[in-house]
Amino acid sequence: MEYSLGEIAELTEGELLGDANVEIKGIKPIEEATPGDIAVLFHPKYARYLRQTQASALIVSTDSELQYPNIIKVANTRYALSQVLNLFYRKRYQPSGISPQAIVGKNCRIGKEVSLYPLVHVGDNSSIGDRVVIHSGVVIGEGVTIGEETIIHPNVSISHHVRIGKRVIIHSGCVIGSDGFGYVKEKGVYHKIPQVGTVIIEDDVELGANVCIDRATMGATHIRRGVKVDNLVQIAHNVVIGEDSILVSMVGLSGSTRLGKEVVMGGQSGVTEHVELGDRVMVAAKAGITKDITPGSVVAGFPAISMKRWKEQTALFHKLPQLFERMEAIEKKLDSLIKQRG
Repeated sequence: MEYSLGEIAELTEGELLGDANVEIKGIKPIEEATPGDIAVLFHPKYARYLRQTQASALIVSTDSELQYPNIIKVANTRYALSQVLNLFYRKRYQPSGISPQAIVGKNCRIGKEVSLYPLVHVGDNSSIGDRVVIHSGVVIGEGVTIGEETIIHPNVSISHHVRIGKRVIIHSGCVIGSDGFGYVKEKGVYHKIPQVGTVIIEDDVELGANVCIDRATMGATHIRRGVKVDNLVQIAHNVVIGEDSILVSMVGLSGSTRLGKEVVMGGQSGVTEHVELGDRVMVAAKAGITKDITPGSVVAGFPAISMKRWKEQTALFHKLPQLFERMEAIEKKLDSLIKQRG
């Protein structure tokens, strides 16, 4: 499929500087682009490839002063990248139906134009919405609800009575609705606390590979609309994650943690149990949260403190060897003065 540069400018709502009739056949990184390709310059460091690129056109930010024969200027280059990638690579959905090797339990409601691949298992009394795609090796427990146009990749396990919304994407290896890590110690022995709650995942959520979401002890572990979760994230029982939040790889949320809207947690950061993070909190990579964080805060370190204070302390930490040497020198001078007067 080919598109004119003018059509792409219209799609991205950009300002076209050049020939609107140039034919674009694909999109590639700027350093690999050939004639017929368009490239997106979404970071200044890639400007070094301008002399070698053969791209027919570039997409740049509105404040860019780069010179090139054909340019589209846009407000958000990364969003333009997603639009153009979808233009060239999004395939029209072709339902495959229910494979003879798939197992569907009793009293299930199966929507229109679904795709259930071989070795899918759907438990009794479950509901699968229209145009849902479930790949091989997925196991769905009893009484699960899955909303329309959701995509579940291979080897996902969804336990009983979990509720999943519309247009959710679940990548391979996820486990949703396993028991929360709940035990009580009595007379030197750990006793399991029954985990009788569920998991609710709202619309437009995406879960990366090998994400684990535990069911609630009672009530629900709740992932709200638009949340995006990277690979290898652990979400414990009774956690609530607010709308449009982002959790980067290897984040760990302890039981009953509550995240507000638009929270961003960097890789390998973690939160202890019963802690609340307000709306739009940003947590740096490897930070450890041990107490409530007020809305709009940016924190780092362990235990987490304000980013500004953490940077100041880190700068001082790297100066400790020099400070130690200066203190030794001062001590020697003092000892020398004391001896002279003694």
